[in-house]
Amino acid sequence: MESSVCPFCHLSVPSSELQWHANSHFEDEDKEANDMELGNQIQIASSSGSTDVVSISSLIGLQTRSNFYHVKDGLISLLRNCLELEARHNSSVTILSGYVDHFQSLPSVDVGWGCGWRNIQMLSSHLLAHRKEARKVLFGESGFVPDIAFLQRWLEIAWESGFDPPGAQHFNCKIYGTNHRIGTTECASLFRSFGLRARVVDFGPKESELLYLSVPGSTLGQPVKQRNAVRVSGPMDKYVHRQQGLNKGRHFCHSLHNGKSDNSKGKSEGPQVLIDWVWNYFSDKGLTISGSSQVVVSDRAPLYFQHDGHSRTIIGIQVKHQKNGTNQFNLLILDPSDVSTTHGTVALERSLKTNVGWQKLIKRGVHTLKKPQYQLCYIDPGIASGEELNELKTINSIFFEL
Repeated sequence: MESSVCPFCHLSVPSSELQWHANSHFEDEDKEANDMELGNQIQIASSSGSTDVVSISSLIGLQTRSNFYHVKDGLISLLRNCLELEARHNSSVTILSGYVDHFQSLPSVDVGWGCGWRNIQMLSSHLLAHRKEARKVLFGESGFVPDIAFLQRWLEIAWESGFDPPGAQHFNCKIYGTNHRIGTTECASLFRSFGLRARVVDFGPKESELLYLSVPGSTLGQPVKQRNAVRVSGPMDKYVHRQQGLNKGRHFCHSLHNGKSDNSKGKSEGPQVLIDWVWNYFSDKGLTISGSSQVVVSDRAPLYFQHDGHSRTIIGIQVKHQKNGTNQFNLLILDPSDVSTTHGTVALERSLKTNVGWQKLIKRGVHTLKKPQYQLCYIDPGIASGEELNELKTINSIFFEL
């Protein structure tokens, strides 16, 4: 592939991407100016002793749109075309979420620690595109996905408003301008602060059940006993927090399919529990697994998918019917920091348009689920208010044994 050298950073990039890459440098300058202005307001407000460091109105006016590569035809549309072509040669059923933009971690910006924020951006892109009620409340009705710095500030506002006090305490209510890694409960807290019904689901070994979040009011699965009040973070957040303490300044995200198994039990039926949950979620229990080939777009939002060391976004699930009568499942995943591609979203777009190599970038089979614990965040429709909104300040979850 022909490459060119960027006149600003002298990085070698494909010639077809040079203009987009060069323009991103100017966007970075605008971002730095806005970040400086936000920093000045924080300093002024802090010196005045204000509890609300930056007013929400000021934040809305200052926030900037996140820089990302926009796929003209939409990734979900391109993926659907590929899946439909594939279905002509096998018996399969695929369920996809609607429109989602892919936000990839960027060199010198957030590589190694930003995966959680990028997944929040992916979920936000879907909510803004598909849910009118979400557009009216998210990010001050800006209509766009903010960059990481402003998402960090929105999370601080969520903490200041009383959402997830234990999480706020862990970060000392400060995360703006840092490279701290976040987990599922931070994702839930941010969305809940806007009134969105973000829910958390835990998967893990039975012996760890009491370490998981409490589950009152859950709509899926069976509730488990309330755990001790001091244990307030989900298991994945425990890993995130522990690694921050051990690796200050050295945060590494590892893709699931490149990791080694640390599930000492090796129970083959364990990961299928998670797969079944994801299938039921996207199908909303209204779609049966049959012998016909089809690709269906669900009204369900994507899933924030966390395990020890990394988080990604699940955008759908596929089941293939084997000749021996068994079903083969594949999670369909967007990875914000996929090390297998040099140019992230651009390479993914190219593979989907040419229908070449996209499977290895998106599909993840049951055999890749080798971690002992997983955590999901999903967002139910509607906007909470009043007492329900107050109840959302406490993060609850549902537990499934792997």
